[in-house]
Amino acid sequence: MSSPEPRLTALDALHRSLGATMTDFAGWDMPLRYGSERDEHTAVRTKAGLFDLSHMGEITVTGPQAAQLLNFALVGNIASVGAGRARYTMICQADGGILDDLIVYRLGETEYMVVANASNAQVVLDALTERAAGFDAEVRDDRDAYALIAVQGPQSPGILASLTDADLDGLKYYAGLPGTVAGVPALIARTGYTGEDGFELFVAPSDAETLWQALTKAGEGVGLIPCGLSCRDTLRLEAGMPLYGHELSRELTPFDAGLGRVVKFEKDGDFVGREALQRAAERAAAAPPRVLVGLVAEGRRVPRAGYAVVAGGEVIGEVTSGAPSPTLGRPIAMAYVDAAHATPGTTGVGVDIRGSHEPYEVVALPFYKRQK
Repeated sequence: MSSPEPRLTALDALHRSLGATMTDFAGWDMPLRYGSERDEHTAVRTKAGLFDLSHMGEITVTGPQAAQLLNFALVGNIASVGAGRARYTMICQADGGILDDLIVYRLGETEYMVVANASNAQVVLDALTERAAGFDAEVRDDRDAYALIAVQGPQSPGILASLTDADLDGLKYYAGLPGTVAGVPALIARTGYTGEDGFELFVAPSDAETLWQALTKAGEGVGLIPCGLSCRDTLRLEAGMPLYGHELSRELTPFDAGLGRVVKFEKDGDFVGREALQRAAERAAAAPPRVLVGLVAEGRRVPRAGYAVVAGGEVIGEVTSGAPSPTLGRPIAMAYVDAAHATPGTTGVGVDIRGSHEPYEVVALPFYKRQK
């Protein structure tokens, strides 16, 4: 049986005209890089980068009980999110395992937009639809209604400000407001995944190319370049941000992932996974089985997801993400390791890279924090 053709974003032809190397990602044909991954990474850290993120899954939840539905379906307190604000949260199974991590935007009094990872969008849509039973709320698949363009990096506020009269200075981190950018209606959000300041622009797919070209032109003088998914991964890794399928999975609860803070037991009413998550919280408080840490290589060999972390000849953990860090100039990794070896500065820790135990230093996450 042949696999289905990958989905194309509204910017597909434009990416190809720019010479992008394309890759199948979560069923979408997406740009991996346009030129040098290192140059793209450095542009975002020092100037600005332009990303097509139209593979992300937008799900709209509306109706008089939209907030109650989301409070029941997700682990966060969505009812407390103010209009125009956003919240990072998760959707879990009844056993507490993470189905996906999400950003939820409150667009109006009774309207929310849930943004899921591309690989989990259908799973999240199905779960929300199933959990909506009994609530006066509608769950709508809006994946085809939006293209998503992100501009990230220290020059991004100036670039965007030249194309919109929206109040960008008043737009806080984890907020969104409707506006017009280069004549195109957009939801302007400030919820980046790179460790830098930046914006995400949700627009109609038919407006995507107009907006991309306008941003490209506006950024010409300050070093903006198009960026692919490859540098997005090294940027988020340096910023210590989890990626579903690596640091997060159905086998882990938010407490296992060190993200128990997103679970709000104090909110009104029951929610899916509450009992299992309370048990997980108690276990984590008593003795965390493994802790997510940063590892920095002493040598040059690059760790990859799934490699064993070792100490004293014993396996003490597993790498979840690894890559060369353009900012640090050394290979880095995130890994779950036994609590006894999780303290920053712990010595004698290595990564088993094809039978050789390469020395690594345990460090606190994130590896990189931008100067405010």
